[in-house]
Amino acid sequence: MNFFQIIFPLQFTKLMDQVDVEATVRFGGPTGQSGCIRWGIAWALRSFVDRATLEKMRMAGLLTRDWRRRERKKPGQEGARRKFTWKAR
Repeated sequence: MNFFQIIFPLQFTKLMDQVDVEATVRFGGPTGQSGCIRWGIAWALRSFVDRATLEKMRMAGLLTRDWRRRERKKPGQEGARRKFTWKAR
């Protein structure tokens, strides 16, 4: 996991030495997991900061949720988008 991405919300709000964080993440890759922890920390810090800092966090993209999900496999295809190999003969 990318440590600097995870601690960015704490550095941004200057609450690095005042907050303890314990997170458990399952599934996904290292980048997705660190992004998930980053969003969770930023979302939790909303109650500890003033409105001006909250707006700065919003402008920095810390409070934006990533809604992307795995696309389902389609019938008649090998995967979500990949097709079976087409042979002319």
